[in-house]
Amino acid sequence: MLTGKDLIEAGFQPGKWFAEALDTANAMLAEGTDRDAAFAAVAALAPPPVRALHPVDSKPLHMNIDAENDAEADNLEAVRQSMRALLRTPVVKAGAVMPDACPAGPSGTIPVGGIAVSEAIHPGMHSADICCSMAYTNFGSLDPKALLDATHEATHFGPADRAAPVAMPESLGSALEEDPLLKPHAVLAARHFATQGDGNHFAYVGTLASTGDTILVTHHGSRGLGARLYSTGMRIAERHRLRLAPETLKQNAWIPADTQEGEAYWTALQLVRAWTKANHFAIHDLVAERTGAGVQDRYWNEHNFVFRKSDGLFYHAKGATPAFDGWAGDATDLTIIPLNMAEPLLIVRGADAGHGLGFSPHGAGRNMSRTAHKRQLGDRPHADVFTDETAGIDARFFCGRIDVSELPSAYKNARAVREQIGRFGLAKVVDEVIPHGSIMAGDWEHDAPWRKKRDARSRQAKQ
Repeated sequence: MLTGKDLIEAGFQPGKWFAEALDTANAMLAEGTDRDAAFAAVAALAPPPVRALHPVDSKPLHMNIDAENDAEADNLEAVRQSMRALLRTPVVKAGAVMPDACPAGPSGTIPVGGIAVSEAIHPGMHSADICCSMAYTNFGSLDPKALLDATHEATHFGPADRAAPVAMPESLGSALEEDPLLKPHAVLAARHFATQGDGNHFAYVGTLASTGDTILVTHHGSRGLGARLYSTGMRIAERHRLRLAPETLKQNAWIPADTQEGEAYWTALQLVRAWTKANHFAIHDLVAERTGAGVQDRYWNEHNFVFRKSDGLFYHAKGATPAFDGWAGDATDLTIIPLNMAEPLLIVRGADAGHGLGFSPHGAGRNMSRTAHKRQLGDRPHADVFTDETAGIDARFFCGRIDVSELPSAYKNARAVREQIGRFGLAKVVDEVIPHGSIMAGDWEHDAPWRKKRDARSRQAKQ
């Protein structure tokens, strides 16, 4: 049963309309309707919205990107139009786009390589892969092949659980159990600990250009824990959208920061961040144990997250690397930008450029979808593509199957992205990690039933 207190805690402003709303919602609950549907009915009865969409192009948009060909021009224009739609969101103040930007969903969705500044928290602007991030460990004079072999033994990619589970730090497990938004997912967080997932996540081994030291860099996010929090956040934000500004695109719904729900969600985000950092370095520590090598240096940075600056505003980075001073309590002055598995990984010092809203790129980005890239390859055997594009490096796929959508040609031109980082004054490259090899999940869905059915339908359509 819902009470007036429940509605107030959900962010609704009390008034005479509460009586009808509670009667409606509680009648629905008595009939077996879930609470989300009941809250949606309450929102429909709430007073008219108080926040109107911003006029088109009334908020600043900084485009730190150029196109080198027609495909990139199409990509850039799609990014621009998506950001223009996003910037109509009533609580959003400004936006920026990085050189590695690419569309990510229907128009109005924050693109990869996008930054949005807001007075509220938008779960859709950090996406399901909360705190996707990079972690760096210097293993000194360790042989790169020995490090890559040990990493292959220590890490885990793909959907299945680890054969030998790795225990989460006890304090972290306790914190998750005590958090109201994360407690339902604490068991999942424990199961996914010391794993890297799939897609574009990787473990990269190389040598530091300045010293020759051997480096391990891992890339992954918060796995199932973050995905579940994102789903919760989107449900909460949708209730506020219906009440405050139903004209706002669903993907840009927000949670007011000064509400109980806003404070709870912000707290949960920080715990997801702590889990992700611990997850990275748990894998690095397993590697150190296997090799017996000492750790010379380590640091990390996220590029899918929400940062709060001293101005009280929330800076949403969807694939953008923080470049402003003190972006986190554990921040260093160096951050990490990968390009692709065959290119040097960049160690940069961010420029805190105003036209970048304090961010730099997070990687090379894409000009086309995975499917479009595979289509472009035609009938060329994937093994031949792999051989050509990974010449000189030890590239591995954890499941044993090549994923051509993660090979270098699937990404933007690394040289161009690097040139634009410098030309737009977004960061200064201070060192590089020269590639020895990398590990990615690979095409673990190759034999999935859904894919076999899809391929069969495709073959039938061609006959």
